[in-house]
Amino acid sequence: MNGVPLNLDWQQILLHLLNFVILFAILYFLLYKPVKNFMDKRKAAYQEMDDAANAAKQEAETIKAECEEKLAGLDAEMAKKRQEAIDAAQQRAKSITDNASQQASELLAKAEKQAEAERDRIIAEAGAKVTEMAKEAAEKAIFSDTSEAFDSFLEAAEGKNQ
Repeated sequence: MNGVPLNLDWQQILLHLLNFVILFAILYFLLYKPVKNFMDKRKAAYQEMDDAANAAKQEAETIKAECEEKLAGLDAEMAKKRQEAIDAAQQRAKSITDNASQQASELLAKAEKQAEAERDRIIAEAGAKVTEMAKEAAEKAIFSDTSEAFDSFLEAAEGKNQ
């Protein structure tokens, strides 16, 4: 044997080492670079998606803050409008009430005038009837017996009252 333990030949070791280096170089160019490029592209795509999501999230938060600010402004505006509507309704109700009171007092005054006129008319009619009845009684007293005149006056008074 040539003095190498375990029956190993340096030439074979170097040949295997050369095969390993060639295999490593081939695998590096065929597999490592394309896989690394693929992973870099994938990482860039995910980073781009993450950046876009963060930008969208930031924009959504900005829009949310604007909407909340607008809602706060709308709440104040709605409260103001509501108060204005209540004030206008109260003023309208007061106007209607005042108008109704004025109309009621006018109607009451008119009714009092009509009642006064009706009372005066009734008193005048009653006075005229009393005068007429007294005149008839006087005529009968003059022309006939007193008892007949009195009976006829009573009959006339009862007939006109009924």
